[in-house]
Amino acid sequence: MLTTARLILSPWEPRHRDPFAAMLADPAVMADQGGPQDRATADAKFDRYRAAYDRTGVSRWAVEDGEGCFLGYCGVLTPYLANHPLGPHHEVGWRFNTAAWGHGYATESARAALAHAFSILGLDRILSYTSPTNRRSQAVMGRLGLTRDPSLDFTANYDGMPAWSGLVWIAHGPKDETARLLSSPTNAARLANAIGQLNNGAGIERPLISPSD
Repeated sequence: MLTTARLILSPWEPRHRDPFAAMLADPAVMADQGGPQDRATADAKFDRYRAAYDRTGVSRWAVEDGEGCFLGYCGVLTPYLANHPLGPHHEVGWRFNTAAWGHGYATESARAALAHAFSILGLDRILSYTSPTNRRSQAVMGRLGLTRDPSLDFTANYDGMPAWSGLVWIAHGPKDETARLLSSPTNAARLANAIGQLNNGAGIERPLISPSD
């Protein structure tokens, strides 16, 4: 179980099955996935999420408020498609009831889920993707500080849906983020300058690495 200031991210329990299925039957919630999903499809997805957690220690989590009200889900998974266009990878995703929209729950829960997954899996990066029309999720990716990578955009078929196009963002793990920042010429020059100052016994006058570069 993970907790944030406002939320509880819980492993799936039998009590979550009905509200989970009700959420996936909501046309507004599932608009970016080709429309509502029937109970059999929802149950199969629920069982996949539970099995993923039992197998790897990460999955989509059931997200609840402090009073135990089911709000949606969020978490990190490996794709179940054996021939996924992106090959083997981990992906963070979320979905919430319409009543939970607009409160920052996706950003808050995704931040916790990413930190947990990076800490126990030791990954360099975790992907996130959404449809071109899902502006809400794209905004969450921006608030999380993920990096857009158009070279990874793909098209795939999920659960009998029509072909689905995904725009891809990257969450960088600690090692990957350090390497990415050091690849900036400006940051590399600052590091070289700082090493020179240290060798000469001088203090460092400015930060070595600037995330804004």
